[in-house]
Amino acid sequence: MLPQVAKLKGMALDLLFPQWCVGCGKEGDLLCSSCCRSLSRIMPPLCPRCGKPQPSGILCPGCVSWQAEIDGIRSPFRFDGVMRQVIHQLKYRNVRALAAPLAKLLQDYLITSPMPGEVLVPVPLHQKRLRERGYNQSSLLAQELGKLINLPVVDNYLFRQRHAPPQARTSTVEERQSNVAGAFTCRDQRLQGKQVLLIDDVSTSGATLNACAAALKATGTTAVWGLTLAREV
Repeated sequence: MLPQVAKLKGMALDLLFPQWCVGCGKEGDLLCSSCCRSLSRIMPPLCPRCGKPQPSGILCPGCVSWQAEIDGIRSPFRFDGVMRQVIHQLKYRNVRALAAPLAKLLQDYLITSPMPGEVLVPVPLHQKRLRERGYNQSSLLAQELGKLINLPVVDNYLFRQRHAPPQARTSTVEERQSNVAGAFTCRDQRLQGKQVLLIDDVSTSGATLNACAAALKATGTTAVWGLTLAREV
């Protein structure tokens, strides 16, 4: 579609179906500038592995004994307030258009806090959950972010081979790790020697990202970092 035509189409849609901010209800954008400024940010110093705030700037107590496969996890925002609302709308309410403004927030974060990565790989859903939801929110985020930072997105490469209850239903780190252990695998070795940036919406314990990293490194990727919009701290 020509840019001029696309712009006119967007203007027409905005007139017919005006957007309201998910955070405050103000008409205009799905996430207004005021709500963007109000988001709770995670500021350094951080644990260099899991990305949680850590006053010392060294490994947090939870990571000292964690035999992690993932090289590190970073998240710009805390999973609370408006960010929690926005992610829930993207994830459970089919508001797929939120992927674009949320990817812009990730791009802004990467400008100030660069991370290694030659390709973007979204954290996959099991086919059962994908059929139920109709889309993978992490894939939507990765596709939009890839356009902004000019990195290829490798989808349908890492896949979830074992269905398990959602991580939100587990209560301890040990349960989360057990829940996703061996749950992921890769279709081939096309990312051998590559640096991968895993994309997901939320990190809680890091167990899902770590299980994905284990599958990727088993096929020869040299580094795997996780980037999520938010994390629980």
